[in-house]
Amino acid sequence: MDRLLQSIKIGINEKIYIKDPESTALGKRIVEQSILLIQEMGFETFTFKKLGVRIKSNESSIYRYFENKHKLLLYLASWYWGWLEYKLVFSTNSIQDPQEKLKKALEIVTKPTEIDSNFSHINEVLLNNIVINEYSKSYLTKEVDADNKEGYFVIYKRLVNRLSTMISAVDATYTYPSSLASTVLEGSLHQHFLKDHFASLTDCHEKGDPTNYFIELVFNSLNNKPNG
Repeated sequence: MDRLLQSIKIGINEKIYIKDPESTALGKRIVEQSILLIQEMGFETFTFKKLGVRIKSNESSIYRYFENKHKLLLYLASWYWGWLEYKLVFSTNSIQDPQEKLKKALEIVTKPTEIDSNFSHINEVLLNNIVINEYSKSYLTKEVDADNKEGYFVIYKRLVNRLSTMISAVDATYTYPSSLASTVLEGSLHQHFLKDHFASLTDCHEKGDPTNYFIELVFNSLNNKPNG
């Protein structure tokens, strides 16, 4: 898996950026440092001017890659979901049993993130924190329908669809596979947020949580229970 990932480029909708940040050293530095800066100060306080100071480049150079910070957030979120999709595909591709395949997929999309050395300019752990804390700001806007038509959320929707298909493979009679799949992805972010900020509102405090919680939730919703 690691060898294959080394040759993979996460494909992002070209409408999100003006110039592909993966195509230049400056672009990669913009992405790398924006993750660090957003993690430090939050998305509301983050500006391209502050990012320019951090990377020792003119603010105008950042605008050559992204129209605004909302597009940058869309890019970072899309990269994260694309990276998670690749991990899910490679980790489950050789699994034949539908129950084991679904269980592995649930582990991939809900477990705490670890650094992936195949993408040296992106800190996946910090990016995961940003997605947990800031992702909703990419779609809770008045422009969400227009953004959706432009395909800005296509990777996230594709990931939901993959999980939904795996759910149906376990129980074809289940009526709400897409609803359950999107609940897992959104719910995982929410449970990780609660663990960090509102610990009394979640029971997911153990090492295996919230993964164990969502495996139990999903399989208890289906007619087929997981092996083991």
